[in-house]
Amino acid sequence: MSRGPSQRSRRLEAYQAVRRRIIGLDLAPGAALSENELAEQFGLSRTPVREALILLADEGLVQVFPKIGSFVARVDPGRVADAQFLREAVEMAGLESLTQSELDPEQVEALRQNLAAQEAPGLDLETFFGLDEEFHRLLLALSGHAGSWPAVATAKGHLDRARMLALRSDRPLQVYVREHRGIFEAALTGRAELAQDRLRSHLRTVFSDIEDIRRERPELFASDPDAVPTRKTVAVWG
Repeated sequence: MSRGPSQRSRRLEAYQAVRRRIIGLDLAPGAALSENELAEQFGLSRTPVREALILLADEGLVQVFPKIGSFVARVDPGRVADAQFLREAVEMAGLESLTQSELDPEQVEALRQNLAAQEAPGLDLETFFGLDEEFHRLLLALSGHAGSWPAVATAKGHLDRARMLALRSDRPLQVYVREHRGIFEAALTGRAELAQDRLRSHLRTVFSDIEDIRRERPELFASDPDAVPTRKTVAVWG
């Protein structure tokens, strides 16, 4: 019985580590996954890694094919759209429920500090992505709905990879920072409708980004989510 929590802890460690590498594109869409290699990299046995891949398969970020192997799922535009629908609904509702007289000064200050951190020169993409995530979580917290964020975060794996691909494009990070600041300032001054308009436009940028990236890198996207790869020297997708 005493091994149970430890096993769960190792499985969670493996899950978080592999998921982070998938979202960060260190494990590229379509890449083959080796349980042995991952276990060695993380200093774990194969069991927690195998269990982590099963969890990630349930989340749609990994595909497991019997007798062929496990692969990072390619970005599915349908899943991106579904996650965007959920995220937008939750975040827009949060802004709508903002009450100026009940704004927590500590949460307002946390948002100010987050925006200041986003404006720091020379940020790498991973750091900016983390600050971006924290900004949106804090915005939900400002409306009293921070508890909704974990459900949104879990559902948007494909969306997050699309966002990470967009961050690697030529668009300056400061464009996103200006959009964040515009949303924050409108929300802080009681202009809920303007804040919602700005948030909606900000969140939906991912759709045009996807189309641009898909034209340049079609191999990263799932044209047929049910396609089965054939493992030769490299994985060849049908």
